[in-house]
Amino acid sequence: MYLEVITPEEVLFKGEVSSVQLPGKDGLFQILNNHAPLIATLALGIVSVRVADDTKTLDHMSSRVILDVTDDKLCTVEVTGGIVECKNNVISVLAS
Repeated sequence: MYLEVITPEEVLFKGEVSSVQLPGKDGLFQILNNHAPLIATLALGIVSVRVADDTKTLDHMSSRVILDVTDDKLCTVEVTGGIVECKNNVISVLAS
């Protein structure tokens, strides 16, 4: 799957991922490979990204993205809200 996390000011993350956990308005939810198409609103919280195992480099990663020191495939970014669209294994997060 390909994930893009962007804000009006900058691109936070672009790259191949194996899963994404998002803070939805009604609670946390996860998107995995071949997920059904969806559009959802996001609340204040943490987006947790698991980078795909075969990924050597990412297309882009902002300084706002925090790498997990115990797991080199896991990173997080805090968002204050936004929307997410998932379609055909492409996830677009428009965050604030």
